[in-house]
Amino acid sequence: MIMSDRIRSAYTAEMTAAHDTDDDARGWVHLERAHIISQPYPWPHTRNHIAILALPLRQHDRREALGQILRIMVAAPGSLSGRYPEGNTGRVDAELMTPMPISEDLADMIRG
Repeated sequence: MIMSDRIRSAYTAEMTAAHDTDDDARGWVHLERAHIISQPYPWPHTRNHIAILALPLRQHDRREALGQILRIMVAAPGSLSGRYPEGNTGRVDAELMTPMPISEDLADMIRG
């Protein structure tokens, strides 16, 4: 599946905002939003999990970091097969295959 320009722009904006903030709580919000956007796309989805991994490493959160390593391995296959839980934030507290509600603004953007 190929990302439309609109979706790529939203994904890039969230990833950039996550990278540019010094506030970890805000960084998590942007990374989670980028994750929801990227789920159908193998490389952006994997890239998102790699970016997510940096935050728990910086925070010395072993549980989250180990969970992200697993998610890095399954992100592309999940995207390619269409087996990913829509709306899932990509964090370890959100079980690997548990769908979650999508915020209205993201749902509208994803639907087009």
